[in-house]
Amino acid sequence: MTSTAGIHHVTGIAGDAQRNVDFYAGVLGLRLVKVTVNFDDPRTYHLYYGDGVGSPGSIITFFPWPRAKQGRAGVGQVAVTTFAIPLGSIGYWLERFVKHGVAHDAPTRRMGEPVVAFRDRDGLQLELAVSDALTTPPVWSESGVSADHAIRGIHGVTLWENRLSDVEAVLTEGYGFQRMSSKSGTTRFTAGETGIGRIVDIREVGGFLPPIEAGGTIHHVAFRAATDAHQLELRERLVAQGLHPTEVLDRKYFHSVYTREPGGVLFEIATDAPGFAIDESAEQLGSSLQLPSRLEAERATISARLPALHPPLMPPLHEGSAFTETNS
Repeated sequence: MTSTAGIHHVTGIAGDAQRNVDFYAGVLGLRLVKVTVNFDDPRTYHLYYGDGVGSPGSIITFFPWPRAKQGRAGVGQVAVTTFAIPLGSIGYWLERFVKHGVAHDAPTRRMGEPVVAFRDRDGLQLELAVSDALTTPPVWSESGVSADHAIRGIHGVTLWENRLSDVEAVLTEGYGFQRMSSKSGTTRFTAGETGIGRIVDIREVGGFLPPIEAGGTIHHVAFRAATDAHQLELRERLVAQGLHPTEVLDRKYFHSVYTREPGGVLFEIATDAPGFAIDESAEQLGSSLQLPSRLEAERATISARLPALHPPLMPPLHEGSAFTETNS
């Protein structure tokens, strides 16, 4: 049985698009690797952030809806997204959070790892976790963040579930995760051997309120499929478990299959290929608005109704970026 290598990306819901860019490309120092639209609702952006080349496992994406109401994390949802940082980086990030007015907690430990909880400008629950199992990724060199301390990618996600049994079989038998350890109501599952995006933590919160899916919440988490054939294999396993995954959908940068696990969390299977350099070079990633071919005829209309974006306070973006295009 071929298992997933872990998380491909996490997708959240934001409010103001510019505020989202300022936080993730500015404060957190991630690269804006793709500026496109929600393929199912092209009236809004779909913004992708990641490492220097947009590696699978480094990606967090957002649908910024300007009039989005405030959401609430709840049972049956990805409640927390955790980024991986290198050893010795906690102090750097605490200082940066203070400097930029980021709401955060004091460092603590979970599953033996130092962790700092914080929130973005929409209230999304985030964490930094120190990991000693990181490979050397292509850190975004034009970030305002020190390369020695830069975020390396997604460390993992925490799902809030009524019962562990609601989701365990899907993770282990469907996706090939391995159950590792449990502590204080949280059970850890891992995929792959090393690197980023390997961890899914399940926190049992039976009786907690249901989520309000709006600004400051996670829409779904995507797991990696190495190839199209691997994706179909994973899909068939979900069907065998009595789930009802979608057919394969073309998302231009990857192929996708969606399903809800029994506890309610929306899971996606996303292929590693073709990747984000399919429509712009690696050097120019995120530098202009990209659309699927079926929407190219509507480019002028789509660009006109999207809100104008400008470079974050730091780092400055090169000229000819998507920010100037959508402001024209």
